Amino acid sequence: MPNGHPKRQVFYSFHFERDAWRAAQVRNMGATEHAEPVSDNDWEAIKQGGDAAIQMWINRQMQHRSCTIVLIGAQTANRKWVNYEIAQAWNNGKGLLGIYIHGLQNQDGQVSYKGNNPFSYVKLQDDSPLANYLHTYDPPGRQSTDRYSHIKRNLARWVERAINDASSRR
Repeated sequence: MPNGHPKRQVFYSFHFERDAWRAAQVRNMGATEHAEPVSDNDWEAIKQGGDAAIQMWINRQMQHRSCTIVLIGAQTANRKWVNYEIAQAWNNGKGLLGIYIHGLQNQDGQVSYKGNNPFSYVKLQDDSPLANYLHTYDPPGRQSTDRYSHIKRNLARWVERAINDASSRR
């Protein structure tokens, strides 16, 4: 129980093809409970069902989650399904936060460049971006291990903050 709270049920949103390795590092920190990630083969099968099948899969995965964590890589912002997941989390009153993961190494030991804030691309009815209302975290450090440690130390607290923020919006 991090910080006296049980592990929260979360949904991770990220650019699958580009950042699955980095996302796995964050998911495996043990600070949250999450659904098992979809395999490449299962994702291909879901995609063959078209947009309706993808939406249904996302909705099912998010259903019992209290928070959505957007793992922000170089090309995460303004992706169709990331935008959908952000909107679903917001509209359903879930906690919502972003963590920049460009500084974490991928499977080849490489880091990437910092991408744009995906919350800037999802707008409310008054045309204001969700970036005005949500927190993003850009872990400090020169090394991937420093950034990883910073995320691991703070993830549970960030999730609690996002959930509290969401409950105050209701």
